[in-house]
Amino acid sequence: MQGISGARWHSDEQLHLTLRFIGDVDRHRAEDVAAALGHIAFPQFEIALRGIGHFGDLSRQRQLWAGVSPHRDLEKLHAKVDSALRQIGIEPDRRAFLPHITIARLNRNAGPIDAFAETHGGLSSDPFAVGHFALFESSLGREGARYETIARYPLA
Repeated sequence: MQGISGARWHSDEQLHLTLRFIGDVDRHRAEDVAAALGHIAFPQFEIALRGIGHFGDLSRQRQLWAGVSPHRDLEKLHAKVDSALRQIGIEPDRRAFLPHITIARLNRNAGPIDAFAETHGGLSSDPFAVGHFALFESSLGREGARYETIARYPLA
C-alpha cells in the first residue's frame, strides 16, 4: 500500500467488503436493521483477491480497490441483505453491486495510478473462508472513516 503520491491508504482496520450501504439512520431504525440482518441464513463460502481497479473516470480516479472472486455467493448474500432491508422499509440500493475492498482514497492531488496498476494489477490470494458478515457504523474523521462493529452474523 504505497506508490501513489497523495493517496490515503486504508489501514488494516478499515479494510472491508461492503455488501450494502445503508446510510444515515436513527437509533430505532438501526435496531430494526440489526434485527432484520439477524434472520438471514446463508452458508459459508470462499472468495479470493483478484486484481485491482478504480472508481472514477480516467481524469479523476476517486478510489483504488482490490477485486474479489467469485462473485456468485457474494451477489446472493447481497440480495438476501437487500431483501431483509426492504422488508423493514429501506429502499433498495439502485447502484450496481461490484464486490471489492477499497484500499485507498484518491483526492485531486493524488499522483497517477498507472505504475501502481502495472505492478499490482495481477493481485491475487489463495481462497479464504467467509464465515460471517457484520453491521458496521461508520464515522468520518480527519484520518478518514472509522468503522465500529455493531453486530456480527455467522454464516452456517
